[in-house]
Amino acid sequence: MFALFRSPEPSSALQLHHALVTASRRPEFYQQGGVPDTLDGRYELLILHAILLFRRLRAGQQDLAQKIFDLLFAQFDLNLRELGVGDMGVGKRIKKMSQGFYGRAQAYEAALDDDAALHAALARNLFGTLPDEPGLNLTQPFIWYTRRAVALLDQQPIAEIAAGTVVFPAFPVSEP
Repeated sequence: MFALFRSPEPSSALQLHHALVTASRRPEFYQQGGVPDTLDGRYELLILHAILLFRRLRAGQQDLAQKIFDLLFAQFDLNLRELGVGDMGVGKRIKKMSQGFYGRAQAYEAALDDDAALHAALARNLFGTLPDEPGLNLTQPFIWYTRRAVALLDQQPIAEIAAGTVVFPAFPVSEP
């Protein structure tokens, strides 16, 4: 019981960061789900998974969530530098990415109980760079996936997550 009151070990933040990256890079999101396998597509899936995890960590693990957030943005900073973005441009891009993160967090949180709003948020973020294709509904499997991920995260004991273990559902997810 007292483990809940201790601050999480930095290694658990690293483990959870790695789990987020691993979950967001699963090939089925890109191959079957249709998310563009681009920097934007990978960013969007990473952010979606992080937002879902942070939602769960609100149950007394805000410090851990902050450590993971810091790791995410430190990695974004490093990746931008590796892509050749100069020092002056990195700060501006990181600021824009953090604003985007908070905007997406608000949109996803507000949309969790509303299929139309979740569809709009997922379409705008995951598929916003694709040309419009009438009749193509790529978001439905992601609506099901997001809802299943929320339910699965809510079932996972917070102590296990704080210790660095998190499980996301398989994709594609069929209608429950």
